[in-house]
Amino acid sequence: MLEDYQRTLEDLHKANVLEPNNASILRSRGDVKRKMNDYQRALEDLDKADFLKPNNAFTFQSRGVVKRMLKDFQRALEDFNKADVLEPNNASILRSRGDVKQKMNDYQGALEDLDKADFLEPNNAFTFQSRGVVKRMLEDFQRALEDFNKADVLEPNNAFTLRWHGDVKRMLKDYQWRTLTRPMFLNETM
Repeated sequence: MLEDYQRTLEDLHKANVLEPNNASILRSRGDVKRKMNDYQRALEDLDKADFLKPNNAFTFQSRGVVKRMLKDFQRALEDFNKADVLEPNNASILRSRGDVKQKMNDYQGALEDLDKADFLEPNNAFTFQSRGVVKRMLEDFQRALEDFNKADVLEPNNAFTLRWHGDVKRMLKDYQWRTLTRPMFLNETM
């Protein structure tokens, strides 16, 4: 797959030499660089594409993903918000923004975006994974487990899903044990 990206990148570089101010070429090249984990160079292309042709949802979304990978969550959120204004019912944008909100501890905001993404595009493993993490952080262990189970059906043996799935199962057992063994006090109802 990396070889395919490399060949695509070579073609886009040639196109960029011929048309250095073509925002579409820069957007595409930036997205390929992102997929190759070359985040700094991807950001350069996407910033230039935005400068040449502002207000493009794809540019904002791709740049937001790059910033998320660089752990620049606030700026990633800003780009996802701009993309959402331009394409308000785009499940991919909502998933990405929900993931960033989760990383910023805005669990309610993340849940809203991920629920809407699930409504618009059901049965997406990334949505279930991200929403499962949010529900786990909110200590809604049973519903988190349900999301991780769904993600596991869609993408069996995914290490991320399995790690969080195991964590939630452990938390559920600890929570049930604490509830069952909690000492009863006479004044408990007061």
